Amino acid sequence: MATTVDPLPAEGPTEDPMGAAGPRPGRMRLSPAVWFLAPAVLALAAVGIYPLGVAVVNSLHRYNLARPNAPTPFVGLDNYVAVLSDPSFWGAVGRTFAFLALVLPAELALGVLFALALHRPGLGLMRALTRVALVIPIATTYAVVGLIGRLIFNRQFGVANQALSWVGLPPVDWLGDPTLAFVAIAIMDVWQWTPFCALILLAGLTMVPRETEEAARLETTSAWSIFRHLQLPYLLPGITAILILRTADVLKLFDAVFVMTRGGPGTATELISIYVQRVAFRVFDQGLASAQAVILLVITIVLSRLYIKFVYREV
Repeated sequence: MATTVDPLPAEGPTEDPMGAAGPRPGRMRLSPAVWFLAPAVLALAAVGIYPLGVAVVNSLHRYNLARPNAPTPFVGLDNYVAVLSDPSFWGAVGRTFAFLALVLPAELALGVLFALALHRPGLGLMRALTRVALVIPIATTYAVVGLIGRLIFNRQFGVANQALSWVGLPPVDWLGDPTLAFVAIAIMDVWQWTPFCALILLAGLTMVPRETEEAARLETTSAWSIFRHLQLPYLLPGITAILILRTADVLKLFDAVFVMTRGGPGTATELISIYVQRVAFRVFDQGLASAQAVILLVITIVLSRLYIKFVYREV
């Protein structure tokens, strides 16, 4: 009896069961995370990295904005030497750090007090409403804060002089006196950023284990002991973040001060950012102003590292 044998299929290319979209050996596939991160990275490069690179390049050249078509010769570190030997630059740096030393401790102290008050149990709806109210100063732009400051400290119809009249004191020229103008811009900065400190520190207090805190309150009635030994370690990361962010903000603070005083009277409130703006857009020396900005960035980075080294502690 004859048997039949099915013929073997001819050898040759076979169709890929996964289709053209399937993975192929040697072909690199990008992770979906790359596509999600790409817009943020491009935006960061456009608004952060590229301007920084331009500033560094300009700082190494002699570049006058009043003569845009003139040659811009490479001068190396000459601009940095000129900045470091400029007494006006160091005067502006000194005023900036004096302003920082005035506002930062006040904002931290008031922030801690507000955070501890809001951390108390039993506040309920009041805590939620207060948190919403605290966001209002933070959401106010610097220019608007400056306008509010001009209205509050106006010599003729300002609220500050009106309050002085209620206690029998004569009106003062807040924005015309060098010391009072410095105090006025500090008050507006404390008003705007104390809520930010309070919210950051309140978030740190919520990390304290409730059982541990209740046990500590049973062991001692000293609020200072509870704060020092239990709550403060949980606040240190938030305090470090506040120090870094507020230091960077103060070193580049421009809008509010410029609207309130334009750096005056004289140079009493001319912080470093206002001085850099004056060199760049009034003297038109872009090379020198870029060198000042780069030095300011280096100072900010150094201070941030010092904050992390000496303040930050992991719980």
